[in-house]
Amino acid sequence: MPDQPPPPPPGSPYTDSVRAYYAAQPSPLVAATGIVLDPHGRVLVLTTSYKTELELPGGGVEDTETPEEGLARELKEELDLSVPVGRLLAVDSRPPGPLGRSLVVHVHLVGPLTPEEASAISFPDGEVTEARWLTPEEAYEALDTRKTSRLRAALAALHSGSFAHLIEGVPQPGSPAGLDPARRAELEHAGAYDTAGHRAARPKALTAASVLFTDSAGGVLLVRPAYGDPDHWNLPGGGVDSDTGEIPRTAARREVLEELGLDLDPGRLLAVNWSHRSGYPARVRFLYDGGTLDAATLARIRLPETELLEWRTVPPTSLRRFAKPALRRQIEACLTARATAAGTLELHAGRRTDES
Repeated sequence: MPDQPPPPPPGSPYTDSVRAYYAAQPSPLVAATGIVLDPHGRVLVLTTSYKTELELPGGGVEDTETPEEGLARELKEELDLSVPVGRLLAVDSRPPGPLGRSLVVHVHLVGPLTPEEASAISFPDGEVTEARWLTPEEAYEALDTRKTSRLRAALAALHSGSFAHLIEGVPQPGSPAGLDPARRAELEHAGAYDTAGHRAARPKALTAASVLFTDSAGGVLLVRPAYGDPDHWNLPGGGVDSDTGEIPRTAARREVLEELGLDLDPGRLLAVNWSHRSGYPARVRFLYDGGTLDAATLARIRLPETELLEWRTVPPTSLRRFAKPALRRQIEACLTARATAAGTLELHAGRRTDES
């Protein structure tokens, strides 16, 4: 901290003596680390002129900087990189070491960088001598133990859409991300969690609701998003806003209105699909029967230009050309459920669980 605090802003409620008191208090050292990624998910690792071990980008936060400002400055000074500092992935703290000060490290996502941004990296101040892109597994092998643990937890938080709470690089029992599942289970069985810690550490799932519409010829209504893979078609629908108290059926109706401009009450629940990719939240999709739309109703469809590019009806025999395998299996299962008047199906990645 500076010896003399900066002048107060106009209208500040704090006197000079109060500000001087807080400016003189002992405080932890603060640093900011960037998990800089390229489009392939590789991690930027640095060789420096002042340390033998490899480093992640970043450094100390100075004077009145925020961690985000400090990291942005370090990226510019060390790598000539001017890019936004992304979301906070983890906070790590360390008790006082040789310098007699505790340390708090904020770990932020940076990127993924575009190929042009990655190729423009240089070392203007000479502190960095080499920058390498490593896969996460290669980076775990190359970095020291604390940085490896910090990187591993930060990537877990990135993939799960969560946050990691670390002390000396070790995820804490209530950390929402980064805690090994076996360790979490051990703590649960030992009764070591309070209610808040248990809720924070439990794995989360994302929930969506979709509607299956067909035309008079039996073609399935699909929409093509304006984002992601241009060949990726989907059923009308989207995420359930569970934080507002929305239920899947209400979400299905809202999404159809937003995406197609049609205010239609969904029919019966045809299936619930569960899918999972290691390291990411599970995804649960509720699939409702939207019935058959006549030509007049189809003609009323209006797409939001910023979200959807086009819609079309696709014969079931042609679904393979438009829908990814897991979605195609879900659609085919729902068409069967609709045709046979079967009860609601339980699906895993589009496959019936009672047939696996």
